[in-house]
Amino acid sequence: MTFIKKIILLFCFLSIVSCDKSKIKDSKIKEQSIQKINSSRSPNVSILKDSFAVENLQGKLIYRKVWLYTPPNYKKSTESYPVVYMHDGQNLFDKETSFVGEWGVDEILNSIFEKTGKGFIVVGIDNVGSERTNEYSPWTHKKYGGGNGDRYLKMIVEELKPMIDKNYRTKTKKEHTGIIGSSMGGLISYYGGLKHPTVFGKIGVISPSFWFSENVLSYTKNQAKEADNKMFFLLGAEEGMTKEFNEVSNLLVESGFKKESIYKKLVPGGKHNEAFWGSQFEEVITWLYNIQ
Repeated sequence: MTFIKKIILLFCFLSIVSCDKSKIKDSKIKEQSIQKINSSRSPNVSILKDSFAVENLQGKLIYRKVWLYTPPNYKKSTESYPVVYMHDGQNLFDKETSFVGEWGVDEILNSIFEKTGKGFIVVGIDNVGSERTNEYSPWTHKKYGGGNGDRYLKMIVEELKPMIDKNYRTKTKKEHTGIIGSSMGGLISYYGGLKHPTVFGKIGVISPSFWFSENVLSYTKNQAKEADNKMFFLLGAEEGMTKEFNEVSNLLVESGFKKESIYKKLVPGGKHNEAFWGSQFEEVITWLYNIQ
């Protein structure tokens, strides 16, 4: 083989390698672009550097990610804002991390801010898979578990909320602090609102799984008179929990909770999913915080 042929072959080899590397690079760029497109969270949604742990029923610390939504003007203002704590954080802001679709909490609150100037901080706490049911109920179910709700709420009240209040401009009093969740998250929001009425003044009880334990009835009777907060009860007519929904909400008033502090809504056609909950979120937050 002549020297010139060797040079030509070497050049061809280097060209092929260069093309392959270029393809790999282009592929990575496209992959990153796709990932960015798939993420639907707004620029004013971030993830806290610190994760927060709940001791499970076996005594093991279970950590989870926490999301933070701040108003669009947060960095430019000196205002303090109400704070809403929400469960199932991975389903609130981003379709990329959601189970079967996101609520769109960030887009909804951004829209409210644009229309009214009313801003919120939202703290979205991820559920941790198999621990979700345990953490979202203080009572046990013989088939589904449960029973770790008090520890979960303790983490929010004694660790997460103090950290948020220390590091962000928040309105700390109960009339500015909410807790909102759906399904089992609706159950723990209801329970938490009655257990910590001096912490949470605004409660979003969305599609609550009151069927999970009959203990919710005796608990309601015992706690109703001591609670001084606002509660928005929401259920879709096709969710199959109407009996328990009416039973608990009616019992709450009968046991001494102020009737004017409850708003109850049964939505025809409403189903048990994120699309339904997201479609109702603006009304929930508007009523709880009396946004005009």
